[in-house]
Order: sequence, then structure tokens, then C-alpha cells
Amino acid sequence: MTPTVAVFRPDDDRMTRAIELLEELGTEPLPDPMLAVDPAGTTPRADAEYTVLTSKTGVELAAQAEWMPPGAVCAIGSSTADSLETHGYPVDIVPETFTSTGLVDALSDHVDGARVDVARSDHGSPVLTEGLRDAGAYVHETVLYRLTRPPRAGVSTERAATGEIDAALFTSSLTVEHFFAAAAERSLRREAIDGLADAVVGAIGPPTRNTAEDAGIEVDVVPDRADFETLARTVVERMNESK
Repeated sequence: MTPTVAVFRPDDDRMTRAIELLEELGTEPLPDPMLAVDPAGTTPRADAEYTVLTSKTGVELAAQAEWMPPGAVCAIGSSTADSLETHGYPVDIVPETFTSTGLVDALSDHVDGARVDVARSDHGSPVLTEGLRDAGAYVHETVLYRLTRPPRAGVSTERAATGEIDAALFTSSLTVEHFFAAAAERSLRREAIDGLADAVVGAIGPPTRNTAEDAGIEVDVVPDRADFETLARTVVERMNESK
């Protein structure tokens, strides 16, 4: 039987690519978008010495607004860096570790007394902004978009509750939170947790793992590289090994 893998990417080209990848890996994707993007109509500051972008979505919104970088451009990871380059932006700093902590480490020796704009969603981790302030930066946060839960999200919680999911791919703390909100609306929170106990659960990074574990989900896989393809391949490999 083909294993079923729940995937929670936004309902755009990211979900399309995720489905294609999971099918190539010999699984049956269960798409359940847990995030919807609501643009805030803002752009990164025009006077920052360092601008930090943390997602492909943020880059796309900045490009649509024809934002021009006033100083160094920093990407939290390779996916964001690739999107910046695709849209013709320079990429001056990418941390070795694709996390907020990794980016703070990469910038801490450069930003003392500098103006830093962190341009991202409304659910960004305080680790980044607080870490940069501790390094002496004057930090401004520009909310480029808000992340909401689509009204129809939650089919995966029903399938998890009946033990029909073999693996689940959580790509942010918010996807975990929205999964449980959808389960609670269906009065299936406990059943969904029990169902995922028999599945291979992947989290894209330590913060997502912590959120999942705090909610009662045992996380089996956290890849070394924080990107979706690595997460998917690592989870499918673990799932195949367990069989």
C-alpha cells in the first residue's frame, strides 16, 4: 500500500512542488494547507544598513513593491537566498545554520550601532530581533504579511484520528498550532495525537520540533538542513526504513 504523507504548505506553487516531490518519492500526498498569506501592504525600510528577509513570500512581496535595498541584504537560509537572486537582489549574508539563532551569530560581529530591518511575517520568532538587539543593533521589524489558517484546513486531522496517515511534515511552529486548532474544532485533538504516534513525524527545525513536542507529538525527524525537500526526503527515508 502506498504510504500517505500529510503536507501543510500554503496553497500555491509551494504546495504544487511539494506534491510533485512526494509523488516522486513514491508516496501519496495528503495536501492540507495550514497557512494562508495576507499581504500587509508594507515594504522593507529604505534606510536600513542591513535588511533581513526570512522567507520566499517576503522576498516576493518586496519585489512586487519594487523595493530597492539600501544596504546589505541578509537571508535566513538557502530558499530565501535563491528567491532573492531570482528577483535580482544581492545576497550579502546567509548563515551556516538556517535558523534565527544562526543568523544572529552571523550578524553579531557586524551590527553594533547599525540599523537593521527584519522584514517578515507577523509570526516571526523573537529570537532573531532580541538577538540582534543584544548585539547592539537598532532593530525595526516590518510585517510584510500575516499568516492565517484557511477556513477549510483540517482534513489531515480527521485522517490522523483514524490512523490513516503514515507521515506528517510540519514546516513551522504555526503549522503545528493550526493543525491542533483544526483538530480541536472537530473535537479530535486527543485522537489526532494518538494517530500521529504511529506515524513518522518530521519537523523542519528545532523550534518547530519544540512546538510539536510541547503539544504532545513525538517528533521522529529534524533534518540537518532546514528546507522542505530535505525534510520530505529524510522523513520518507525513515518511513521506508521502519517498514
